[in-house]
Amino acid sequence: MSSRIVVLISGSGTNLQAIIDACATADYPGEIVGVLSNKADAYGLTRAENANINTVALSHKDFASREAYDLELIKKIDAFTPDVIVLAGFMRILTPAFVQHFQGKLLNIHPSLLPKYQGLNTHQRAIDAGDKVHGVSVHFVTEELDGGPVILQAKVPVFDGDNSDDLAARVHEQEHRIYPLVVRWLCEKRLSMANEQAILDGNPLPASGYAND
Repeated sequence: MSSRIVVLISGSGTNLQAIIDACATADYPGEIVGVLSNKADAYGLTRAENANINTVALSHKDFASREAYDLELIKKIDAFTPDVIVLAGFMRILTPAFVQHFQGKLLNIHPSLLPKYQGLNTHQRAIDAGDKVHGVSVHFVTEELDGGPVILQAKVPVFDGDNSDDLAARVHEQEHRIYPLVVRWLCEKRLSMANEQAILDGNPLPASGYAND
C-alpha cells in the first residue's frame, strides 16, 4: 500500500513537480494526497490540480498569531491522514507545536550544505564567502530552524563569475534529484529519526547525511 504524502508549498512548486513526477512512475511507494499552500496564488497549486491532487489554500494573514495558524494547518493536514509531510518551498517558520505533532514524518529541503548558511540568501552567501563547493540538504525538521538531522546532501561546484541565479539553477537541478529519493526512503519506512539522528536501514547517518564525506 502506498504511503500517503502531503506537500506544503508557498510558490512555484518545482520540487513538488519533481515528486509528482516520481509518484507517477510504476514502482514509487508513495502517493501525494494533498497539497497545501499559505498563498492562494502559488503556482504549485495549479501543478497539483493538473495532476488531480486535492489542494488547500490557507492564508496565514487570516489568523491572529503564528500559533493559531499552525493549529488550523495541523487540522487540514491531519484530514489527509498522511504518513509523510514534505516542505517544498513552504516559506513559514513553524511553531514547536506543529513540529512536535509531525515529528519524524516531516522533511525539508534547504539550498546549502547544512550546517552552513541556515536561513535565506544561501547562494549569494556562498559566493560572498568564496566557497568552491555549494549544494543542497534534505533534512528532518526539528524546532531549530534548518537544524534537524541531515539525511542526504548533493554538492555543486561554484565557478568564478557565478551569480546567485547561476548557482541557484545548478542547485535546483540537484534538488529535483535527491528530494524524491529521500521521500521514497521515508515512504518505504527505511528512514526514521531517533535521538536527533537520521537513521537509514537501521544505521545512524553521519552529520552530513548519507554517502557524503
